[in-house]
Amino acid sequence: MKVKTLKMIPFKILVALVLVIVLFPIFWMVAASFKAPLEFTTKPIYALPDGFYLKNYVDAWTIGNMSVFYKNSIIITASALVFVVVFAAMISFGLVKLRWKGSGLCMLMFSMGIVIPVQMVLIPLFTIYNKTGIINTKFCLVLTYIGFHMSLAIYLFAGYIRSVPDEILEAAVMDGCSVYTMFLKVIVPMMKSAAATVLVVSFFAIWNDLIFSMTFVSSTAHKTLQTGLLYFQNEFGNKEWGPIFAAITMVIVPTIAVYIVLNKKVIKGMTEGAVKG
Repeated sequence: MKVKTLKMIPFKILVALVLVIVLFPIFWMVAASFKAPLEFTTKPIYALPDGFYLKNYVDAWTIGNMSVFYKNSIIITASALVFVVVFAAMISFGLVKLRWKGSGLCMLMFSMGIVIPVQMVLIPLFTIYNKTGIINTKFCLVLTYIGFHMSLAIYLFAGYIRSVPDEILEAAVMDGCSVYTMFLKVIVPMMKSAAATVLVVSFFAIWNDLIFSMTFVSSTAHKTLQTGLLYFQNEFGNKEWGPIFAAITMVIVPTIAVYIVLNKKVIKGMTEGAVKG
């Protein structure tokens, strides 16, 4: 046991080193968000703040329009996630378990959507949105996120649904369940971990998106957090780093919170979907 413990020491040191490298930038950023303006010029960059200068957060929330950007990101992300999770679950069930003619081809088409480069569709989508009059609105972003994240969501759901034994569904049919009842009463309760996986993966991608929001939205009233941060320094003119760091902190906190809360379910959903039942 002692020999085994000694062998684990280098591994633990390596893990601790990687953890420090990963967490230190986050810690430094949060600490910098509480610095007063003079501390950025009179003290070393690595120095801790003298206190909690909360005016940085107030300025970021009001003068920097973070309140507007936050509201837009929440509305757009939540709307897209609801449709992605619900539609992808239903489509995956229909393609994997109902086995109708052409289901394999449809599954292949959805899977091919994963590898479509974002840059390839920017101009066609911009043209379509402009001609239909939905450019520079929240709706065009929601529609884009649903379309782009549906393929990966279906792929993840399908991998999990394949692991559900057919005997369970056959027993449900013998008990008089319709297709809709089978999906709602049998499949959905078993897909909580898979849904958490899809939710987290899609949330990170949508919440942190920049290219779509920057291309399709130009109005401040509809900008998301990532686009707002891109032009954030222009709101203050002379780059007030305190409010900038405060704004960045407010952006990354939701992603960290979602990961901490749903981390175990995501891992469970990935492992369950990888094992065929």
